[in-house]
Amino acid sequence: MTFRCEGAELSVPDGVSDAEALARTTHMAFGAHPDDLEIMAFAGILACFQRPDKWFTGVVVTDGSGSPRDGVYKDYTDAAMRAVRRDEQKKAALIGEYSAAALLDYPSGAVKDAANKDPVADIAALLEAAMPEVVYTHNLADKHDTHVGVTLKLIEAIRSLAEGRRPRRLLGCEVWRDLDWMVDTDKIALDCSEHQNLQAALLGVFDSQIAGGKRYDLATMGRRRAHATYHESHGTDVSLGLTFAMDLTPLIQDPTTDAAAFAKEHIDRFSNDVIARLSKLTAE
Repeated sequence: MTFRCEGAELSVPDGVSDAEALARTTHMAFGAHPDDLEIMAFAGILACFQRPDKWFTGVVVTDGSGSPRDGVYKDYTDAAMRAVRRDEQKKAALIGEYSAAALLDYPSGAVKDAANKDPVADIAALLEAAMPEVVYTHNLADKHDTHVGVTLKLIEAIRSLAEGRRPRRLLGCEVWRDLDWMVDTDKIALDCSEHQNLQAALLGVFDSQIAGGKRYDLATMGRRRAHATYHESHGTDVSLGLTFAMDLTPLIQDPTTDAAAFAKEHIDRFSNDVIARLSKLTAE
């Protein structure tokens, strides 16, 4: 495929053509940075792992050049960090047996600029070629501007497609703010019990982040295990790991739905739940 950024590429681990790699895709994820896919969309990776009828394609929208760094990476320039993170993402695609990994190579500013439609066009082209059933991305309550920017670009891209060519489901997942706060009826619980070794391997590939000062590997596995235990207060654990997602599908089914209003509805339901519980348990 031809993308708008000169440094963008589509990496296909098993060497089939770009067209074939995208056409066989059933599950797709759009993340802001290298390693976001492995943190937030493992359920999609797992659904396709060792399955000849299901394939996962991951898309990293930005170049990841501005990440914090320490240790052996502390003196790396932004350009050097960008190259390292690109290589790490390709390794993850190989380990996870992805159908493809698209590296769109945009600077973060392009994603946060509502007027810049180039990322929307690239995302729409990938979706048009792949026509995935399920798409994973960042949730609307994430506290990282670039993450939310990617989600808004993705929603805009999906809305630009003909109705019959849109994905069946769009899920907003956890990275820089988990979704445990949502009321249970709003939570989509994604089971991540299986292949704990694969989970660790995928997270561990991103040495530039881990050795560079952020233990995303431990934090991510810990959050999954914590969700599995704390999700249900009156029952025993039925999973070894859960991630939560916000169902963003209504935003692509009805293009007139406002993303901010949609997010506020989730926040209001949480607020109402807290106030109702306090009112019930407070003496008159």
